[in-house]
Amino acid sequence: MYPKDLVQLKEHVHQAQENALEFSVIDNEELVLVAKTSEILTLMEFLKKNSGCQFTTLVDITAVDYPSREKRFDVVYHLLSMNLNQRVRVKTQIAEGDMVPSLVGLFPSANWFEREVFDMYGIPFSGHPDLRRILTDYGFAGHPLRKDFPLTGFNEVRYDEVQKKVVYEPVELVQEFRNFDFESPWEGMGEVIQSTEPEQEEESR
Repeated sequence: MYPKDLVQLKEHVHQAQENALEFSVIDNEELVLVAKTSEILTLMEFLKKNSGCQFTTLVDITAVDYPSREKRFDVVYHLLSMNLNQRVRVKTQIAEGDMVPSLVGLFPSANWFEREVFDMYGIPFSGHPDLRRILTDYGFAGHPLRKDFPLTGFNEVRYDEVQKKVVYEPVELVQEFRNFDFESPWEGMGEVIQSTEPEQEEESR
C-alpha cells in the first residue's frame, strides 16, 4: 500500500496535467512523473505554483545515458515541497541533439545545474542565458558522463617546464591497456600457482 497523501498527489497532478505527462508511477514511496519534453515548463510551473503541490525547491537536475535507446537520455529533475514534506522526481526522454527548455526563468538555481548537465552529457537547454561548460575546461573534448566516453579521456594535461605553461597532449596508452576487455576482474594477473604443500592435520581433540 502506498501512503494515502502520495496517491492523492499523483491523482491531483494527473487530473490537472494529463496532457503534459507520458505516465507516472510511485516508486520507493516517491512520485515519479515522466513528462513530454515540450510540456516540461508547463508541468514544472504547475508543480511549483499550484496550492496543492508547492514544490518550490529545485534540489537537482541530472541525466542518465542509455546509448542503445532511440531517445538516448533521461533528463531528471528533483523537487522538494516543504509544505507537503514531499519530494517528486520528474523525467523527460530526449534523443541526442534534442534541446530541453531551460527552467532558469522559473527556478534560478537551474542555471548551474543545466550547465553541469550540458558539460557532462552534452544536452543543450534552449533559452539558457549562459550555456557553457562549468566543470571541465573550455577546450575540453567530449562529455565525461556519457557511457561511450573513454575512462582515460582524449587529452592529458601537464605543466611544461620549457614553455612554462600548461599544455594539452593526446592520451597515449600501451597496447595492454587498449586490449583490456573488462570481462574479468583478474585480467592481467597471469597464472595463479596453487600451493602444493600438504594441509596441516587437524589438532587432536
